[in-house]
Amino acid sequence: MLDDLKMIHDRDADDALGVAEKQWQQLQHRYEVDLAGFGDIANVIVAGMGGSAFPAGFLRSWPGTLVPLEVVRDYNIPSYVNEKTLFISSSYSGNTEETLAAIKEAEAAHAQIAVVAAGGKLAAYAKEKGYPLYTIPGGIQPRMSSFYFLAALVQLLEPLGLVPHGSDVELQAAGEWLKDQTASWRAEVPTRDNSAKQLAQELMGKSVVIYSGPKLFPVANKWKICCNENAKNVAWVNQYPEFNHNEFIGWSSHPVDKPYAVVEIRSNLEHERVQKRFVVSERLLSGKRPAPEVVEPKGETLIQQLLWAANFGDFTTLYLALLNGLNPTPVGLVERLKVELDS
Repeated sequence: MLDDLKMIHDRDADDALGVAEKQWQQLQHRYEVDLAGFGDIANVIVAGMGGSAFPAGFLRSWPGTLVPLEVVRDYNIPSYVNEKTLFISSSYSGNTEETLAAIKEAEAAHAQIAVVAAGGKLAAYAKEKGYPLYTIPGGIQPRMSSFYFLAALVQLLEPLGLVPHGSDVELQAAGEWLKDQTASWRAEVPTRDNSAKQLAQELMGKSVVIYSGPKLFPVANKWKICCNENAKNVAWVNQYPEFNHNEFIGWSSHPVDKPYAVVEIRSNLEHERVQKRFVVSERLLSGKRPAPEVVEPKGETLIQQLLWAANFGDFTTLYLALLNGLNPTPVGLVERLKVELDS
């Protein structure tokens, strides 16, 4: 089925596969923003939801912030926020109500504020208040704009000395490397040679459970988001070693019938004990859960592996959407929820 290009064209009416193929270009996008006026910064808050929050979690793995960073997915902000907090308000639409509420609290706490948005109320508010504004190009779904956000955050944090020097250059280089990696996942590549199509077929008709180690967890979480929003498919996510302290036991008994597909993102850059936990856990759970579909990210560096695995997950979940008979782009139920909340 996934080798039927007419079917792909008809179901993928908004060309989500084309967007996924060009995501590497988002990492090359340049933002011209004046950062004069920022003072001492002791911690960073990124307030956002869904795809607008994912890139902040990504930063914890790579390149790593030089001050504490917390991601806030809420209407309220932590009580420690003060004038030495860099508060980054992040929303693709610019109309995310949780994010709009949080920025008002950040102002009341006298935080230093920057905004990342494609438009909407948040972008207008940033212009009104004179906050540094990183304008994300519009026209795609938030979950498919993650690399724009990642590039924006690095270009904000590096000049302020909050991530290691050279992070932006490394990110751009990794983006160039990623360009060639996506070739074998394109729609015109037949299933026999296309690992993303092959994995999508294994996931079809099942609830998807994704596991990784801590370093690749931001990507595992993005897989979960894209299973939900691209394929309209229930999915869960967890990470090792936490998995072995609770969820590990959950696989040992009920439900007896397990209509799940397990995906494990196993990186050779994780702690050696984490790598061993994957292997030992698979052996101990043999016959108690579905055998895992193992994804081994390509790349010699952490940033390469993160980008590779994220983009591979995009292609896989887009093909899963097509197998589910769906256009992967629209998220009509989310839009309906917003209308209902405002009624």
